[in-house]
Amino acid sequence: MSNTIHPTALVSAKASLGEHNQIGAGVSIEAGVTLGNNNTLMQGVVLKEGTRVGNDNTLHEYSVLGGLPQDLGFKDKPTYVELGNGNVLREYVTVNRASQEETATRLGNDNYLMTQVHLGHDCVLANNVIIAPGTGLGGFVNVADKAFISGGVMVHQFVHIGTYAMVGGNAKITQNVLPYMITDGVPAVARGLNLVGLKRGGFRHNDIKILKSAYQLINRSGLPQETVIEHLREFNHELSTHLAEFMLSSKRSFHREKS
Repeated sequence: MSNTIHPTALVSAKASLGEHNQIGAGVSIEAGVTLGNNNTLMQGVVLKEGTRVGNDNTLHEYSVLGGLPQDLGFKDKPTYVELGNGNVLREYVTVNRASQEETATRLGNDNYLMTQVHLGHDCVLANNVIIAPGTGLGGFVNVADKAFISGGVMVHQFVHIGTYAMVGGNAKITQNVLPYMITDGVPAVARGLNLVGLKRGGFRHNDIKILKSAYQLINRSGLPQETVIEHLREFNHELSTHLAEFMLSSKRSFHREKS
């Protein structure tokens, strides 16, 4: 079955289109774009060269994928944006191409980006991430599964945001954000566990009990980080082990409670 393409859409003959796509008025699809199946592109969507879109995505009005990286050192080279399956990008979302040759800015599956969200070059979003309106992610930001980033948040380049983390509205994020926790404020600090997200995610009572102990250990024990990591491993629980590994890999350090 053929695609439905509005007569005012501009679709390059050198783009590769799958089937059952709905392509709205004023959409622009440049040469070198790959579009899968069952996608909906609403009015004014722009897919620029180097954009690769999977299946079952909905791109709302005037979202732009594949714009050149906002990196003064970027030289024209083949880079990409890769969008998985089942994502929703609301109005005026922008996703820039990667800055390193033959690499991609990547979004996984079932992410929901609200209006005027910006993803800078080389960002990686995993799956089931929600980002609220007016939030911007600098280059090379990595966001793990099921994180929630509220509106108006500014995230510094190279930051990692952990799984099931919640970032509060208008926060200034300059360091990594611990998994399972709420981080908020200017400057941002840890403010407790993301209990709502954890309960919605089906975490059991014992899981949350372990995470509460881990939170106290990380933020209130006053112990050196090496000792904290050792104690987290001693809990012998996959969630505390994940926290230990996240801390160990955090080259930018991470936001803690205010002392």
